[in-house]
Amino acid sequence: MSELTPEEEERKKAIFESMSPKSQARILKKGYENWDPFMLPNDPIDMRKSKLNRTALDLTRSFLAAWESSDYSNAFGEGAWEMCKGLINDDDRFKGMYAFAVWYEKELAKRETP
Repeated sequence: MSELTPEEEERKKAIFESMSPKSQARILKKGYENWDPFMLPNDPIDMRKSKLNRTALDLTRSFLAAWESSDYSNAFGEGAWEMCKGLINDDDRFKGMYAFAVWYEKELAKRETP
């Protein structure tokens, strides 16, 4: 954590002392000096933009609108939404799923080619 000014250190102490004993214990367990009560929250997922400068919702809607079949299920749409959020967040789990899907598609194409 970065250095705090004396005023910020006072505010930090006041915040800590106003907390419940259970919350104080949780902070002390992780280390009071590492605790930053002034940390800004992350942006909501819908406000994060992809490398295409579009939100996850925009990308998912565009994908579903462009999909060849309009009779997809809710599970299909939810899967597309989850994959979109995972890729925008650069989550290794979703990058792995995407890489596997691309690889699998190529393997299927090899089998179909005489």
